[in-house]
Amino acid sequence: MTPQELLYTEEHEWIEPGKSPARFGISDYAQGELTDVVFVELPEEGAEFAKGEVIATLESVKATSDVYAPADGKIAAVNSDLEDNPQKINEDPYGDGWLVEIEISDPAPLEELMDYEAYRKYLDNRDE
Repeated sequence: MTPQELLYTEEHEWIEPGKSPARFGISDYAQGELTDVVFVELPEEGAEFAKGEVIATLESVKATSDVYAPADGKIAAVNSDLEDNPQKINEDPYGDGWLVEIEISDPAPLEELMDYEAYRKYLDNRDE
């Protein structure tokens, strides 16, 4: 999917809309703020999360950052390739740098997320 087709959180995560399981990751803005990602801690497949819980941790040369679940659900798959190649998050955050696939148990919280245009405006307002 392209960035224009995704939904975004205020914490700079993205998720595929209308899918379950849905791929989930961090935005290009987030990876740029982190700079070089050197380590990724992903959850186990089958783990369950509630909206807002820490679902993954990313370490970069600059900082450690938590990644939060956008909705309640269960981890259907993890991008285990990131364990050996965490730089894929920087290189391709919407493609090979995805983090997990989530089986959404309640899609209602996704309705609160921003579409691409709203996210761009959100970023523009942060920079002012």
